[in-house]
Amino acid sequence: MGQRIDKNGLQVDERLVRFLDDHALPGSGVSTQQFWSGFAQLIQTMSPKNKALLDRRDQLQSQIDDWHTRRQNQPHDHEGYKSFLKDIGYLHEEGPDFEIETANVDPEIALVPGPQLVVPITNARYALNAANARWGSLYDCMYGTDAMGTLPPKGGYDRGRGARVVARARVFLDDAFPLVGTSHADVRRYHVRDGVLLMDECPLAEPEKFVGYRGNPKAPDAVLLRNNGLHVELVFDRAHFIGCRDQALLADVQIESAVSAIMDCEDSVACVDAEDKVAAYANWLGLMNGNLEATLEKGSKTITRRLSDDRHYTAPDGTDLTLKGRALMWVRNVGHLMTNPAILDAEGNEVFEGLMDATITTLIGMHDLRRESGNSVHGSIYIVKPKMHGPEEVAFTDEIFTAVEAFLGLPQHTVKIGVMDEERRTSVNLKECIRAAKHRLAFINTGFLDRTGDEIHTSMEAGPFSRKDFIKRKAWIGGYENQNVDIGLECGLSGKAQIGKGMWAMPDMMAAMMEQKIEHPKSGANCAWVPSPTAATLHALHYHAIDVFAVQAKLRAGGRRAFVDTLLDIPVATYRKWSTDQIIREVENNAQGILGYVVRWIDQGVGCSKVPDINDVGLMEDRATCRISSQHIANWLNHSVVTEDEVMASMKKMAEVVDRQNADDPEYRAMAPAFDTIAFQAACDLVFDGRNQPAGYTEPVLHRRRLELKAAQL
Repeated sequence: MGQRIDKNGLQVDERLVRFLDDHALPGSGVSTQQFWSGFAQLIQTMSPKNKALLDRRDQLQSQIDDWHTRRQNQPHDHEGYKSFLKDIGYLHEEGPDFEIETANVDPEIALVPGPQLVVPITNARYALNAANARWGSLYDCMYGTDAMGTLPPKGGYDRGRGARVVARARVFLDDAFPLVGTSHADVRRYHVRDGVLLMDECPLAEPEKFVGYRGNPKAPDAVLLRNNGLHVELVFDRAHFIGCRDQALLADVQIESAVSAIMDCEDSVACVDAEDKVAAYANWLGLMNGNLEATLEKGSKTITRRLSDDRHYTAPDGTDLTLKGRALMWVRNVGHLMTNPAILDAEGNEVFEGLMDATITTLIGMHDLRRESGNSVHGSIYIVKPKMHGPEEVAFTDEIFTAVEAFLGLPQHTVKIGVMDEERRTSVNLKECIRAAKHRLAFINTGFLDRTGDEIHTSMEAGPFSRKDFIKRKAWIGGYENQNVDIGLECGLSGKAQIGKGMWAMPDMMAAMMEQKIEHPKSGANCAWVPSPTAATLHALHYHAIDVFAVQAKLRAGGRRAFVDTLLDIPVATYRKWSTDQIIREVENNAQGILGYVVRWIDQGVGCSKVPDINDVGLMEDRATCRISSQHIANWLNHSVVTEDEVMASMKKMAEVVDRQNADDPEYRAMAPAFDTIAFQAACDLVFDGRNQPAGYTEPVLHRRRLELKAAQL
């Protein structure tokens, strides 16, 4: 812990003071005195309200636990349960119809459906890769993954596979940009005549899809097309090793891919103190200033990554056309729960981290508003707010940002918020949650991983839950996903805001993603999360195949498909005749995921990992997946499906598996055979004390144990 400096009664870690006073405030238009006095007032005013909302969570959970406990071994009384939730204020009556009134939303949010990347902000290289993933090579993504069904052969470029990629790209072009009288596969020349794109002498079936070119119109270096709001750039280069062999000299097909990206300060990072928070904030500042760099070794070369430049073309009418070279960036703050030792208030208490994030990420966002060709062209700052429970907490978030805008000198509603629909009390009151933020809401998203974790914790006493694979098949989750879209459309989000869907968690399995993730645009979602730039490029093809706004119009006309009653259908196991092998297998699978994630979180400060599962399939793990697994074991322990001894045996057995899976990592510290590492203890805490964790969150345990390890290393 660094030395503390008094700032208007706040005791602030000197590292955070230096960052703010020397880097974040200069150039923002906000004076040091203005910032610290406003920040101190915000903490004084909002902290009691924050605490009261957390106390309300605990009160409601206690009442729900008691309701189930008193009715154990009785048939579930659905109507009685629903009435009870209304009586205690958990379930709100829906108010009259309305539409959001959010203004100054950038087109990437309001008008262009497409993939959305989520990356840990603490890794500058990942952040830059995500920002630059606005454009990606279809050739590279097809060639280098299993998207065509097989992985590429080892060694140099395989011309046979390359030919298959080129053929597959031509099929995509025929589907998205059909020609009159021919196929892209047969075209020998792309050229522009009198503002019209011709393939040999054949036009596009929809000529308006041609929007620009670069170079000589008789032999362009690039041709720009647009379908469903997304751009595709055909790159021609006779000197390129692919272009020189192509009959039309087509060297690449560049796909507009990650239209937006979330720079994450929450579930995918491990930020527990001032040192960590400054690292996160500094990278966000670099993105908003446009000067973030990351240096890496690639082969024998040193490469420096920077933000990509915009792309320039000539429009069909001869005017200049510029397209963004970078994704529209959101920043995800933390929720309302955690405090952070980076700042102590006047009474010596740690300050709520959510208040820190709201203030500092907004301040940093002001740098973007003061420069040309930045993130937002409409003068907005985009902040995702996760893990809110019900409309009161959404209203509190709105109040926080109104106060932050006021003392920073920003117009009200400059900050646009994304509401994660990932907690049960938000799901069952979604319309009222949206209403509470109707002037600044620009995003809702079904975070099905956290949502499942909260489902288990909320109904912990209702009985043993089904195995995880079967929880996904229950009616509640389909109802949850459908209701999110339907209520979003009812509230006028189409054409104004994003309706998002969750993450593809298997980054190495692109063929499966291509087969399955098209369901997200088909469901009416105008964005969905992907784990990598490659996945963004491939998922973008789905938005060419599906006109999301047409889907949304049809869904809105049809009315709601799911209602609160479905969401209240608790996924406890109705058939519980599990064999011992089935029970142990489930526990081991959970334990392996927990340990594989937690060991890197605690020992290395890595908040998001590709963790091999029990079958050695790499899965993207973050705190949300850890929450599900730990709560699931806690639930089975609570209902004596397994014993503590059986769980501990599984934890030790899986610790040995995780050790083997990480044997090649020189920074890895083995958990076996002593099983006394802080990381192993943290994993055990999550499981054996999972019943008592607030809302089943993993943060309290992970933060405490990570701080313990950092202190031991001093």
